[in-house]
Amino acid sequence: MSGLRAVYIVGPSSAGKTTLCNALAARLRLPSSMHITEVARTVMKEQGFTRADVHSFAMQHAIVKAQVAKDWEARQNITAENTTLGQPILLSDRSAVDAVVYAALSELTTKSGSTQALISSSDFQEVLALYRSARSTFVLLRPIKEWMVDDGVRSLEDGEHCYAMFVKVLRELNIPYIELGESCRWLEERVAIVRRATVST
Repeated sequence: MSGLRAVYIVGPSSAGKTTLCNALAARLRLPSSMHITEVARTVMKEQGFTRADVHSFAMQHAIVKAQVAKDWEARQNITAENTTLGQPILLSDRSAVDAVVYAALSELTTKSGSTQALISSSDFQEVLALYRSARSTFVLLRPIKEWMVDDGVRSLEDGEHCYAMFVKVLRELNIPYIELGESCRWLEERVAIVRRATVST
């Protein structure tokens, strides 16, 4: 795993994360084993959560555990076939940080201690060092108003408010990141920027 480069696409709902991830996976010709996606949806479906539970500690802790498990599973599946440009790449639609952000948003109205509980959990601590590594690239997508779509599953929170919380949490956790927003709407340009950032780390 020493040569692995990991890319985590994060941000508010409907910011274009899945679209960007799918385009990157196709361009990099990543096998499904190296492309983590739909973790939160799977947890919600399998454990009976709804978007009404988005700020509950139980749901966010379950997502952290599932996200971390998928991350480690992908890292253990690296083979010579999983290389692009001579190096293995792990691509993840969201990260365990997302759960911390939603917990922090919930604590703006109700102080429950859930944010610190998630950060202190053994599951989150397992991946925090990996997230801070120079071989990991976090890409934070800023919301674009006209892209916001209600699919009945995701929480359509105030996009800018959620984005600001991502900035705050990433900085407090000392996780480096790059941002993509209004000035970079073209998908191919976004893919190119992420690829350059990945190669340069």
